[in-house]
Amino acid sequence: MSAFRWLLGALTLTLLAPSVEAWSEGYLSGAELTRLYNSGVFEAERMKQPLGSSSSMVGPFSHSGVRVTLADGSRWLIHKGQNFGISSQTVVVDARHMSSDWRVVKVRDFQGRKTVGDFVATGGSNYNFLFDNCHWASIRMMDQ
Repeated sequence: MSAFRWLLGALTLTLLAPSVEAWSEGYLSGAELTRLYNSGVFEAERMKQPLGSSSSMVGPFSHSGVRVTLADGSRWLIHKGQNFGISSQTVVVDARHMSSDWRVVKVRDFQGRKTVGDFVATGGSNYNFLFDNCHWASIRMMDQ
């Protein structure tokens, strides 16, 4: 069973490569992507931002995700949306690209016990506006 999970994880990492931005610019290579997905998460912050020009952050008028901090101090936003990724609708982007509209809703210390890959898997690969959207995904990620 663990060999199957390893193969499934490796396949997922390979397919998600185009949706993860690099530390500097462009996209991560296979080795860099694997290192990122295997990195332990030390702090996770559930975050919300208003959609469009709205100042409201209620329900469908907002977008949510989880910003994670790794041991090296780097921060990454893991969030979900329709057509966000290629093989998965939960994607990872460098948090330096986040606008100032994002607000922290909840903070949790994971002490490196979960990896970035765990967060992406918990976010889920499919998107459904009512039953598996960014809000449900970010709640699941924080509760894992």
